[in-house]
Amino acid sequence: MAAVVDLAGVSIVRGGSALIDDITWTVDESDRWVVIGPNGAGKTTLLQVLSAHIHPTTGVAGLLGEVLGTVDVFDLRPRIGVTSAALAERIPRGEQVHDVVVSASYAVTGRWREEYDALDHERADELLGQLRVDHLATRTFGTLSEGERKRVQIARALMTDPELLLLDEPAAGLDLTGREALVRTLAELAQDPYAPASVLVTHHVEEIPQGITHALLLREGRVVAAGPLEQTLTEENMTATFGIPLTLRHDGGRWSATAR
Repeated sequence: MAAVVDLAGVSIVRGGSALIDDITWTVDESDRWVVIGPNGAGKTTLLQVLSAHIHPTTGVAGLLGEVLGTVDVFDLRPRIGVTSAALAERIPRGEQVHDVVVSASYAVTGRWREEYDALDHERADELLGQLRVDHLATRTFGTLSEGERKRVQIARALMTDPELLLLDEPAAGLDLTGREALVRTLAELAQDPYAPASVLVTHHVEEIPQGITHALLLREGRVVAAGPLEQTLTEENMTATFGIPLTLRHDGGRWSATAR
């Protein structure tokens, strides 16, 4: 199985402090990973490496068969789909939903003078339908609910048929109804054999959709545990990750955690 992510001893150091420290990790093309950890664990920094937006201070970061530092990142980034709060903030609130999605073809936010062909528009419509937001195609992004915006962002992230999909806390800011609807959508995506390898970042085990195959647990920039989900997501590992005694439950394909 080909590796889409292959990190060897990767560290990111800023101001003398390691944001992530000596991470060695491999993601294969059929994997669906969840990355879990408290605030400040290094999750977002790790995703910035995986999205080719920052280079390691030390170590080697292999992405999609290339090595960061030896490849033009502007050729690499279109092969990686990303959803994040930072990206959402750059989307013009007056942009039509269809344009939010189709503009991913040029890796831009906010249509200007780019030309898109019929296949681009068909692909955008197909993805909006797949994410069940096709009825919002002519609405502006700023008028959507938070849950609707999350779905549109996922459609945008899939627009270029990426080989790697990165989801940075996609359920953040959603109410219970919105979170559960999004988790069901993410489960459909994770269980689709034709979907790209994916990495989902979250603070909460309740947001892990069915279909996730592996877990990476981070604390203070270092790996606590990594491997197949049910072997890695244990009370012992979660307690070590969050620094408090936790009770972990797995019922009906969903996880929950509470303090003891």
